[in-house]
Amino acid sequence: MKDPQSPGDTPREEFRKQLHELADWVADFRENIESLRVAPCEKPGAIRAQLPAQGPEEGESFEKILGDVDRLIVPGMVHWSHPMFLGYFGWTATAPGILGEIISVPLNVNAMTWRTCPAATELETVVIDWLRQWLGLPDEFGGVVYDTASVGIMHALAVAREEAAPSTRKFGLINRDLPRFRIYTSDEAHSAAEKAAITLGIGEENVQRVETDADFRIDVNALRETIARDVRHNFKPLAVIATVGTTSSASVDPVPEIAKICRERKMWLHIDGAYGGAFAMVPEYKWASKGWDMADSIVINPHKTLFVPLDFSVLYVRDAERLRRVFTLVPEVLRGDTVEGEKNYMDYGIQLGRRFRALKAWVIWRSLGREGIVARLREQIRLANLVAGWIKSDDRFELAAPVSMGVICFRFVGPVAGIVDAGPGSPTPATTDNIDKLNSQIVEQINASGRAYLTQTKLRGQTVMRIGLGNVLTTEDHLRKAWEIIRETAVAL
Repeated sequence: MKDPQSPGDTPREEFRKQLHELADWVADFRENIESLRVAPCEKPGAIRAQLPAQGPEEGESFEKILGDVDRLIVPGMVHWSHPMFLGYFGWTATAPGILGEIISVPLNVNAMTWRTCPAATELETVVIDWLRQWLGLPDEFGGVVYDTASVGIMHALAVAREEAAPSTRKFGLINRDLPRFRIYTSDEAHSAAEKAAITLGIGEENVQRVETDADFRIDVNALRETIARDVRHNFKPLAVIATVGTTSSASVDPVPEIAKICRERKMWLHIDGAYGGAFAMVPEYKWASKGWDMADSIVINPHKTLFVPLDFSVLYVRDAERLRRVFTLVPEVLRGDTVEGEKNYMDYGIQLGRRFRALKAWVIWRSLGREGIVARLREQIRLANLVAGWIKSDDRFELAAPVSMGVICFRFVGPVAGIVDAGPGSPTPATTDNIDKLNSQIVEQINASGRAYLTQTKLRGQTVMRIGLGNVLTTEDHLRKAWEIIRETAVAL
């Protein structure tokens, strides 16, 4: 056997043996994931305290490394793929997704230009167009894969800024006598709007949060009034971000009405469909895509609802050449690796080095097919409505928002109407603060138990519990168990 300390890679036979060991480890992990705690119980710093403060001088064996993964890493994780992980949007690691990642890693290419990897470039173009067709987007929309929706939104708004203030790419915003731009989104929308404004020099305070209606959708009249007020005060309305599937309640903004305002005001319309956009593939949810044909840009996160492992987000821009014009820049070292007429994805964003993300999506979507994807999305919807029915049947709980897609927001309101048990002594009248604290404690106690994992959020200023579905391993039986845990915890508190 080759000396492990000598230059070069692991000997072939040893590597083959390690791969087989790893394949068994992956299969065992998936098979036994339900036996693990969903979240760890360690205090901050506990894992770090068990790790050497300095890197090793000499190489260590794969067996020892894999043993430490079992001993230190796995127990210290929140297991997002656990069937009892019901937080956020419950994304999933499917078997085809794992296989896709395993294939892409040894290829280890840089998909920055067509010439640096023709297969990566052309497969990305094909996969993006598959998704465009499944969503029913017009073919004038071109796409690019980024890591997350936050990055996609930032790129879209950079194009909006360039078109509203030409030559910003070249000269920037300073000393150009430009108006202060405004970006509008709902008070339920993602914080990516503010982060984009910070990055682009527009400023966090120039993101205007517009109030929502009873169903947590942006209030169109309030939007119109806010824009008109800003115009009177010499602000320049730049863009509206409409959300299809808000982070807290998965509400869907009235896109057609928003699009009309954007047309009137000559504003950029971006649709944040990171979570909810993919549900437009389900015939019963086709309504969620109304107005998309009037958008300037749309972001979809297949790592949330289309079973692709993190990270994989697609930004579509009407006439993607608008995006390329803002970001294309060819350093001399790459000039020989660009081919006229071929797509170079480095021209469509701030990244130069780019992972071969399209490969894993290709493997997964071929394995499931459109029908398989739709069937799994339908099951999430069915399970969400099933849980909602259980909540409605228990008068100690109430739904806090209409059930949308795979998200359920609900609230424990007390064991007896108007009373919250304050512990030893006499019960005290229920107050909003008491109930808020109790709902927060329920979530925290469940998560600390390691038996399940929920999230909490605020709706209309009230603390609510939140279940997000999406994991293909989560079944009706798991949800029945989770519902029992929730009720038991609420009563115990």
